[in-house]
Amino acid sequence: MFKKLLALVLGMALMSAAGAALAADKVVYHVNDSASQALSALRNMRNQLDTAPDTSIKLVAHADGVDFLMTDYKDAAQVGPLISALAARGVAFEVCEITLKNRKLAKDAFVMEADFTPSGVVRITRLQQEGYSYIKP
Repeated sequence: MFKKLLALVLGMALMSAAGAALAADKVVYHVNDSASQALSALRNMRNQLDTAPDTSIKLVAHADGVDFLMTDYKDAAQVGPLISALAARGVAFEVCEITLKNRKLAKDAFVMEADFTPSGVVRITRLQQEGYSYIKP
């Protein structure tokens, strides 16, 4: 009887582990410098979704990392189509409201794909606690 119970428990544990292995990946991209990180982050996210299309991706931007999500960004013609395509594939773009306050930026200065979060670093921390892997391009 003990052997049957042990086999049942081990079997359930293996099934649970296999199910967890098949769960979709969750990733948070952290951008705090648009000039050196934005294009790389966008391309990395596109490549990730091309390879693992069920991945849940969130990009959190703060400090100078919010610039590429502004409508008047100097390279908007280059990043804009990537942002739109990624948003259509489910990527969430989150902008730090502390940065907006400190830099006196208005929410309407951002692309329509941008969402807002009270604190970028707190958001990144909480996403990691929820099982999101951290990527800094």
